Amino acid sequence: MNDYSSIIDHKHYRSKTRPHMSMLNRAAQFAPFAALTGYDEAIDDVTCNFETDNTDYDNIDDVFKYEILPALRV
Repeated sequence: MNDYSSIIDHKHYRSKTRPHMSMLNRAAQFAPFAALTGYDEAIDDVTCNFETDNTDYDNIDDVFKYEILPALRV
């Protein structure tokens, strides 16, 4: 098995030609991104409209199909 004994005592490599990345920049590199931009606002709008609307839906799938999906397609 490879127990890393041949490299465990090596000095940590640091480039001589490239600047060291700051902790802030490194953290930003792995931060979550907004893949669904506008999703929260669309849900809030639908929720607000849904609470004031008297439309009766048979199940939650109908709410998603007729209220949430159209709001996301803005």
